[in-house]
Amino acid sequence: MRALARVEGHHRDGRPVVLFLCTHNAGRSQMALGFLTHLAGDGAVAWSGGSEPGIEINPSAVAAMAERGIDISEEFPKPWTDEVVRAADVVVTMGCGDACPVFPGTHYENWVVDDPAGLDLAGVRPIRDEIERRVRRLLDELNVAATR
Repeated sequence: MRALARVEGHHRDGRPVVLFLCTHNAGRSQMALGFLTHLAGDGAVAWSGGSEPGIEINPSAVAAMAERGIDISEEFPKPWTDEVVRAADVVVTMGCGDACPVFPGTHYENWVVDDPAGLDLAGVRPIRDEIERRVRRLLDELNVAATR
């Protein structure tokens, strides 16, 4: 509902909204959501979605984030809608290709990041670390101070 309110111009609180999209919304986009939420505090809003949402969050991604003190275990894969995409100030795509929507006036970034699907914890750690670096850089670009 917040996304719809933003699209219709009823809710703008000055905080940037960043939407992270990947195919299954089970790994990369969930880790990015976790980092942005954790690092930005109240300075920004993070959403995530997938073009073909999976069944559950990748357990190795959950474990990798827990190592950083970030709990994404209560998250779940969800689809994106046109309203959610249009409500975002920044849309970060990660491997969803042509399935990711494009709307004029929205800032898009495509992050080429390996898919953690099927990887163990050791395999997910470098992906997690790359996503953290990119989220920190994005926060700098948005002039949102990282709280941690």
